[in-house]
Amino acid sequence: MNIGTRIRELRIKSNLTQEELASRTELTKGFLSQLENDMASPSVATLQDIVEALGTDMSSFFREEPQNAEVFREDDYFEDERDNTTIRYIVPNAQKNEMEPILVEFEPGGTSEEVEPFEGEELGYVLQGRITLVFGDKEYVLKKGETFYLHGEKNHYLRNDSKTRAAVLWVSTPPVF
Repeated sequence: MNIGTRIRELRIKSNLTQEELASRTELTKGFLSQLENDMASPSVATLQDIVEALGTDMSSFFREEPQNAEVFREDDYFEDERDNTTIRYIVPNAQKNEMEPILVEFEPGGTSEEVEPFEGEELGYVLQGRITLVFGDKEYVLKKGETFYLHGEKNHYLRNDSKTRAAVLWVSTPPVF
């Protein structure tokens, strides 16, 4: 956490100028400016005074607000390599969201882990190659551009029975991967 940035955010949210906050805390405007620009660090007692003048407490001051990112880049992905299968979690920490998308890449003979029954839904879109969806006692072969949509009441998994690589965008709600 950047303390100076947090002080500035709360000061602006409270509609206070640096002069007004300085007056309330018996600090100088120059010192507050240095704090907000991370050119100085407050003592614990000084920070306590600032926090109280901003109408909050130390616990709330240090509580991180959840970041709701809208865009994720390849550097953000978490990758899990297994035998002949690579899973890319393309939305970091998606388990806190309503749905969880993953990109699954299957080498020939690759298989996903079996998903146990759950109360939710899944959607898959084949981006590359051909995969077999095993859903309960049924099997479906899907090729590039085809989609599956499941209710999670049966065990299911994907496998690549072909001799070429396959890739599937797989989304679950709620997150189960």
